[in-house]
This record gives sequence, structure tokens and C-alpha cells, in this order.
Amino acid sequence: MQTIRAIIGKGFGDEGKGLATDFFCSKSENALVIKHNGGAQAGHTVETDGKRFVFHQLSAGSFRNADTYWADSYYPDLYKLGEEISEFEKAGGTCPKIYCHPQTNVTIIDDILINMISETLRGEGRHGSCGMGINECDLRTKAGYGVTVNKIILSDVSSIVKEILDIRKEYCIPRLEEIRKEIGGAENEEIAEMIEMLRDRSVIENAAEEMKRNADKYVSIRYDTKFFFSKYDDIIFESGQGLLLDPEISPFSPHVTASRTGLYNPIRILSENGLKLDQAVYVTRSYVTRHGAGPLPYECDKEALGNIEQDMTNEENPWQGSIRYARHGKLSEFLEPVEKDIEENGGKNFSVLLFITHMNETEGFLRFEESDMTPLWLYDEPPFKRLFDGVHKSFSREN
Repeated sequence: MQTIRAIIGKGFGDEGKGLATDFFCSKSENALVIKHNGGAQAGHTVETDGKRFVFHQLSAGSFRNADTYWADSYYPDLYKLGEEISEFEKAGGTCPKIYCHPQTNVTIIDDILINMISETLRGEGRHGSCGMGINECDLRTKAGYGVTVNKIILSDVSSIVKEILDIRKEYCIPRLEEIRKEIGGAENEEIAEMIEMLRDRSVIENAAEEMKRNADKYVSIRYDTKFFFSKYDDIIFESGQGLLLDPEISPFSPHVTASRTGLYNPIRILSENGLKLDQAVYVTRSYVTRHGAGPLPYECDKEALGNIEQDMTNEENPWQGSIRYARHGKLSEFLEPVEKDIEENGGKNFSVLLFITHMNETEGFLRFEESDMTPLWLYDEPPFKRLFDGVHKSFSREN
């Protein structure tokens, strides 16, 4: 019998969604992992059998031979896809099969440039974007200037170049001017170089060639998704980013993402195909992290949490800055985003599991603001027990 799960980060990201996805794929011989939000900005780390890889557009179930599917709400970066596959093969993996909805739209180089220019202009007031152009891609697509993976596959390079040049002229350049007026900020040599790239035809020509090559070589379009999904024993929705970055769930706007990070897309996609969710898996570390700008309640030094290992996936970078650490708040605060996500998407018509990672770093405790708790103590709390049907505990990087 087919089992359908949604893996959802409970916090600001970096919770261990890759580890959870890998775990459930390891229990299946025939799994499909659906990437349904965000794009190449995801960094889901999997360590297994002496191999380690940070997945971006390939699913975190790829070491387990799970297939990858890009939903219509996902924004892949075809330019970067070939590099990721090459690096995955060097890490000991085998290139998975990648399938795609015909209406899946791609990120283009201009999205990334505009994103970088915006964040640079904001200076210390940055929103915390990782500079991968996801929000700009979303805005451009909704404005009627989307470019689908299917169209890339069906077009030749010269046609792709022409279309993206037209989009640049009609949408991207006016969008950039709008941003410059709105944000203001001091323009420097770095910004000038990025603006020059936005006027350089060769940038689009080079990108289009790589996008076309990678789409043709690695991606297959699937039109009859209902039939396609029925071929798999297990379907796993692998969310990018965390629930506290969801624009409809999080109270921390504007320091959020453009994409829906919770149950919204999985429930929608399943409903469109006559399917229902069996289990929602909310993933959290035993403490809280946030990589990037924005509020972080109960922030503290990582030394106050335990023996926190170096986070190799979330090293400091010029767009998000350093990874930050915090305790969980009150139990009501811990439960609220999950309750809100479930309520917004039709109520609890499926089982709900809490998947706790990094417990080895905190001696088996969850670090709350008021007191530390073990999963057993937490499960004895009536509000927690009413919401969650079970708890999975991970004490290592390999489940």
C-alpha cells in the first residue's frame, strides 16, 4: 500500500530535513521525493555509509536511489544542475532520475543578480536572503514572465536567449529600477559590476547553453501526474526552508521566504491528483538555529546549549552571514506554528510525527527557555500529546 509523507522543517531551516528524508527513503525500495517549494537555495545534508553530500536540487533521498520530482511550485536553477550532479557522483552517488511538472518555472541569471543587488543595497537592513533569486523568480513568474523547464526542453538555444533577453528588457530592468528607487542605499563597485552583468548579452547566452544542456540531459517531463505518482510505493514531500519562514505562518515578516514551506503545497498537489497525506513529519533540532538576518527569539551563544559541533553546511557567507543559535521558547510557542499549519490546511486528517535531530549535542535534552526536557517528558505534556502521534529521535548525523 502506498504511503505519503511530508517532511517539514519546524523552525527557520537547517533542522535536519535532509536527514529525515534520507531516513524514510532508506525504508523504501521504490520512493519518489517531491521538491515542492524554493529552489537551489536548499542545503540538505546527508551522511551515510561514509559518504556526505549537501543536496540542493536533487532530493535528499538520492543516496537511496529515490527518484526526484520537481513540482509546479518549485523553482529549479538549470544552470547549476549539472554541477550538482557532477559533485554528487564524485561523492559516491549515482545520478537519480529527475522528473518535472510541465508548468515548473526556472530561475534565471537575472533573478539572482537582482536578488544580490537588492540585498547589497539594503546593507545592514538585509532581509536574510541567500542570494539565489527565489523571491525574484516568484515575482517575475507571477507577473507573467515565467519560463518553464518544458519550454527549455522544447526550444533551441537561440530561442531561449531571445525569450530571456525580452524578459530582461520588459521586466527585469524596470524591476531593478523600481528596487533602486524603493531601497535607495549607496551603490558601490560591487553593485556596478552586477548591474553591468544585467546589461551583458553574453551572460544570458552562456547561461542558456548550460540550461538547455542540463534540461535535455537530466530532466523528463511528466504530464499525467496521477498515473506517474501511482507507480511509487512511497511518496515523500521534501520541503525547503522552515515553517517559521513561511509567509502565511511566520510572524517574522519581512524576514521570510516567498514560498510556502509547510503543508500547503503537498496538500494541494495531492488533492489535484486524488490522493491524501498519510503523515506529516515536523523536523526540529534539539535547539533552534537561524542562518541569516531577522528575529531569533531566545538567541544565545551555542556554548550555552551543549557540545554543538561545527556546522559545515552553514558556514558564514556574504549573503546570510553566520548561523545563529537559540533555545526553544515556551511549549505553546513550540506547538503554535505546527498547529497553525495543520489548521490552515484542513485540520488533522493524518498522523503527525516530531523528528528531533542533533540530540547527541545536547545529551538527549531539548533546550527550552524555561527548562530542558527529554522527548519522554515532552510527550507526557497533554498539549503535545494531543498534537503529535509519535517522536523520532536522532543522536547522530546518520539517523
